[in-house]
Amino acid sequence: MKYRHIFFDLDHTIWDFDKNAEETLHELYQHYGLKDLGLHSADLFIETYTAHNHRLWAEYHMGRITKDYLREMRFKQTFLDLGLQPEVIPTEFEDHYVRMGPTKLNLFPGAHETLAYLKDKYTLHLISNGFRDSVETKVINTNLAQYFDNVIISEVVGVNKPDQAIFQHALNLAAAQKHESVMIGDSIEADVLGALNFGMDAIYFNPAGLPKPETVKVEIRTLSDLISLL
Repeated sequence: MKYRHIFFDLDHTIWDFDKNAEETLHELYQHYGLKDLGLHSADLFIETYTAHNHRLWAEYHMGRITKDYLREMRFKQTFLDLGLQPEVIPTEFEDHYVRMGPTKLNLFPGAHETLAYLKDKYTLHLISNGFRDSVETKVINTNLAQYFDNVIISEVVGVNKPDQAIFQHALNLAAAQKHESVMIGDSIEADVLGALNFGMDAIYFNPAGLPKPETVKVEIRTLSDLISLL
């Protein structure tokens, strides 16, 4: 292949955000006695939270909301939607989730095998819109740091994907050129179109088989697909 540098997204691409969130939220549901507060279904609680979290992260990617607003609203809106009165909402829930969630270890199948294979052939990097403390915890706890020469975090850089500035920063840090680089991620807007609009190739990680725009030419359903593709 023509590539020398591969840039990966982290959450929802290598680190299985939804699986780790579900595991964490089941534990917190029990810890805070949410059933006794009137939330009789842990699954409904997680489903409602997931919808709000995905919506708010999409807004954050585009620079429309702040980190503080995202963290303030994702659980608050979930609890209110499910009928909890404001005075009984557990005030420590968000902070507890933020401490616990990043320590979970679930990666997408084939993550280590695929990254080990690619590291022998390419220089690998991460570009994440996640928050610094969370990203660093996830990378260290899952032994992912061994694969990546650079971990670029939007909160540190000051701009989020799909802003072209973060892609340029990543290339500068890697001493890489657009034509020899490819971005791999799950977000059409942040990862794929962000890279394509910057002039860099992109591969869409699409494990759920979601519809994709015609402008997105290359997709994979599993990380292991990269072994045959690259």
